[in-house]
Amino acid sequence: MIVKVRVIPNAVDNEVVSRIGSVLRVKVAAPRLDDEANVTLKGFLAEFFVVTPRSVNIIRGAKGREKTVEICGKSEEDLKRVMESIP
Repeated sequence: MIVKVRVIPNAVDNEVVSRIGSVLRVKVAAPRLDDEANVTLKGFLAEFFVVTPRSVNIIRGAKGREKTVEICGKSEEDLKRVMESIP
């Protein structure tokens, strides 16, 4: 499943803030520097979608706030169910 993610770095906690269509807004508790936010984002999304961290790949936007992320390791239906549970 391909997901668009808007990352908000330097947050207090890791959390999914909202979903606007197919775009997730995610706060990460890591600075933007030295790829720390990307590593934290991948770990958090893996935990959120209940997949292994290797199943989360940043396809596009590694240096920006807008990212395109591929999530594997579960069926498309299971991943869509998790997406639909986000308010």
